[in-house]
Amino acid sequence: MSHPKKRILLIIGGGIAAYKCLDLIRRARERGFAVRALMTKAAGEFVTPLSVGALTGDRVFQDLFSLDDEREIGHIRLSREADLIVVAPATADLMAKMAGGHADDLATAVLLATDKPVLIAPAMNPYMWRHPATRRNADLLRGDGVAFIGPNVGEMAERNEAGPGRMAEPLEILTAIEARLARPTSALPLSGRHVLVTSGPTHEPIDPVRYIANRSSGKQGHAIAAAAAALGARVTLVSGPTTQPDPKGVDVIRVEAARDMLAAVEASLPADCAIFAAAVADWRVATESDEKIKKDGKKAAPKLELIENPDILKTIAHEGPGRRPTLVIGFAAETETVVAFAQRKRKSKGCDWIVANDVSPETGIMGGDRNTIHLVTADGVEDWPEMDKVAVAEALIARAADHLLSITANA
Repeated sequence: MSHPKKRILLIIGGGIAAYKCLDLIRRARERGFAVRALMTKAAGEFVTPLSVGALTGDRVFQDLFSLDDEREIGHIRLSREADLIVVAPATADLMAKMAGGHADDLATAVLLATDKPVLIAPAMNPYMWRHPATRRNADLLRGDGVAFIGPNVGEMAERNEAGPGRMAEPLEILTAIEARLARPTSALPLSGRHVLVTSGPTHEPIDPVRYIANRSSGKQGHAIAAAAAALGARVTLVSGPTTQPDPKGVDVIRVEAARDMLAAVEASLPADCAIFAAAVADWRVATESDEKIKKDGKKAAPKLELIENPDILKTIAHEGPGRRPTLVIGFAAETETVVAFAQRKRKSKGCDWIVANDVSPETGIMGGDRNTIHLVTADGVEDWPEMDKVAVAEALIARAADHLLSITANA
């Protein structure tokens, strides 16, 4: 495949995996890409500008305050003249700077000034990749629309260190580059489709300062919305209260209580696919107090009468023709006999698929970064391996896209 009109700006970070970029440049040019390279100061400790420039056939940019570079090219032009910016290796430090919006060197200034898509290939020690700060930064970057390739699992440069953190191989990165550049938007599998997603918890008010809620973080639902948008869908995300950043390119509707979420979902129909990942509170108080409930020295706690909230999944699954989405997917967060409960839930709710998971405290799934799911359909149960929630989202959306395509083909 040749891409003679496509230009890649390769930002080489300061990690031992920088040596792989030499092979990446060579293979990219063999396929017709024009490659311009930018090296961080630390990258020069691992590969030389002379080697990089010999392979790109172009000058190598390094210094934000270079008088010649700023006069002739400048960081703004560097950020705009590329069709795609690739960061490889993307170190923990460089990811942190990207997530924080820093612009204190040429690489970060270019990344902050660009209007082009960005693909990063993380590379770092497994403990650094698993660190909560890095995970937060990765979530922020994904929410900003940055695409990831890797990291892979394997041996590190350090002795007796293994795990997730190896930079993706040059051919893997090149495949991801071609996927971002070679395919027109109209060819994306969910182009022209409307995907509706719910996410996060709901807060059911007791009085002006108290409410009933749960520990849902919204990470899985937001990741699903981002994955659907990446495949070309028009996405509506109805989100309960959460600290998750809004996914790029997604229409977000913020709600508090279950009744508000149902109203927003109904107002967003019709949709081709509806995925109900929100952890909706099953009950609310029958009568919300207008004032804060006081103890007043009484020993007895106030009695709260609870009534059932509307069942959003069941309501939408039973909408009539023209209103019911073609594919309705629910979630079942259980703590025991997970699959059996999910199978019964799929039938009782009337939905097409159920994504079931065990949210017992020891699993760390509720509020965590990883998930282990069972996909329950009319055809049976698929047990998926443990993955991070972004990977779960991407796999689920890919399956949904294939299902919608098969329905269209057979119509």
